[in-house]
Amino acid sequence: MNGDAVTDSGIWFRVEAGSAASAVRRAAERLGEQLGLGEPRTADLAIVAAELASNLVKHADEGVLLLRPVRRAGEAGVELVAIDSGPGMADLTVSSQDGHSTAGTLGIGLGAIVRQASWFDGYSLSGRGTVLAVQVWPDAPAAPSWAGALTRPLAGETVSGDGYAVRVIEGRHQLLVSDGLGHGPLAAAATEAALAAFRSAPAGPPATVVGHLHRSMSHTRGAALAVAELVPADGVLRYAGLGNISGVVVEGDGKRRGLVSLPGIAGHHRPTVREYDYPFGPGARLVMHSDGVVDRWKLTDYPGLLERSPLVMAATLLRDAGIRRDDACVLVARSWE
Repeated sequence: MNGDAVTDSGIWFRVEAGSAASAVRRAAERLGEQLGLGEPRTADLAIVAAELASNLVKHADEGVLLLRPVRRAGEAGVELVAIDSGPGMADLTVSSQDGHSTAGTLGIGLGAIVRQASWFDGYSLSGRGTVLAVQVWPDAPAAPSWAGALTRPLAGETVSGDGYAVRVIEGRHQLLVSDGLGHGPLAAAATEAALAAFRSAPAGPPATVVGHLHRSMSHTRGAALAVAELVPADGVLRYAGLGNISGVVVEGDGKRRGLVSLPGIAGHHRPTVREYDYPFGPGARLVMHSDGVVDRWKLTDYPGLLERSPLVMAATLLRDAGIRRDDACVLVARSWE
């Protein structure tokens, strides 16, 4: 990591030693300054970054941390997601209280993170590891989002051919996951074209949006992609996909319903695009992911995860089902009614 600005896709750190923890703290401080977080909140951000990274060094196995900017109307903040496969915690709420310790330390780390954060969420299972997600904004507390996602590049690559986007346009709450063909810069360029076309697409149902993306990507190598639209007032999810993007609706009891994507590559030839409607009740979650994530996960293996934020759920699935030999993306969304 150098002194350059962090892109919206963020940067991943492998945190196994104190030097990596120091690098995380310095990068977080630079990002806070670049985003105009202000001196007091940048100092708070440095504490959060240092504590998250220190916890990974002390307690975690295979600890990684994602640092990236987050944006809302009129301002920007910083988000950190710490993921590990360590011993986990039996009760994350107790562990986040000041004075609680599992390693003979002062036990103030998680308590300090919670105090400085604008928003905090986490999930942990004994023997399975921990995911912690934190946002630091300039002033007002952050509300949990109805959607959360992460991407991770193939091991050894600096850019990912997978990507996602979320938009609300004329009352339509829509989501995109894209997997550019292959790996590296050309795959990333295809997905960037898909994301740009999605953000600027006219308001319309998912099949119309997918058609727009296809026409906008003819200059790229193409991508598998899917667009979903949530309509909680009607209890409906609308979905249109091309290629091997997996879409699943998970009900409150953990049952899964697979969503249909048709064969094809956006940007190539003339694919058939069809839209399908699915029931989507108040307790349901939408999970979309690229083929860099193995589609054998079961929510019944993760008691309580369905009640956590979409971001924490996405990070947990990425950790356990992501494939290191491929780019990977997981997006989770929930009803907001």
